[in-house]
Amino acid sequence: MSSRDLILGRVRRALADVRRDDIPYERAVQRDYLREHGRLSADETVELLAENLADYRALVHRTDAAGLAQVIAGLLRAHGSNSVLVPSGLREDWLSATDLTRVPDRGESTAHELDRVDSVVTACALAIAETGTIVLDGSPGQGRRRITLVPDHHVCVVRVPDQVVSSVPQALELLDPARPLTWISGPSATSDIELDRVEGVHGPRTLEVVLVTGDGGRD
Repeated sequence: MSSRDLILGRVRRALADVRRDDIPYERAVQRDYLREHGRLSADETVELLAENLADYRALVHRTDAAGLAQVIAGLLRAHGSNSVLVPSGLREDWLSATDLTRVPDRGESTAHELDRVDSVVTACALAIAETGTIVLDGSPGQGRRRITLVPDHHVCVVRVPDQVVSSVPQALELLDPARPLTWISGPSATSDIELDRVEGVHGPRTLEVVLVTGDGGRD
């Protein structure tokens, strides 16, 4: 008997005297909790997102569609980047103001190769104001999960207010659970037993979020 069979056998024995419940999961779990805290306008929701992103030590920038390429170029230049990782579906015009070496998102890239890239620029699936969270779902403009975990500098573009929701329940209604979701609340950080904060342990040391208004910001 394999370990798997042994474990499943124990589970079956433990459930042998439990009455079968045919209530669908969607109805079995009560969901009468608040979907958001307060009723904020679209502008107020964006402001709350910016505030909470900054509270998590993300660097927040604002621009319109016309200025987005210049902002991204300035952030890459200020970081001292010589190369930038580019998802396959990232809009060409987002990087039109920079001539850095572009490294395509490739399935065969190794962790060592990705670690040599200075920055990565991506779009996002959506952003959650109440938690200051950016969610990526692996769409073409966001690329594979690992390209946002290995490079030390991540520039993420959020369309506002279109991609901003107030709360986690609202986000879950819009996200596809079958996709590889990555939830990011600030740069990667951890604290040891003495609460000494160390950034960049499990992902980028620097997260820069660009809040862009205007249709031209679509990925």
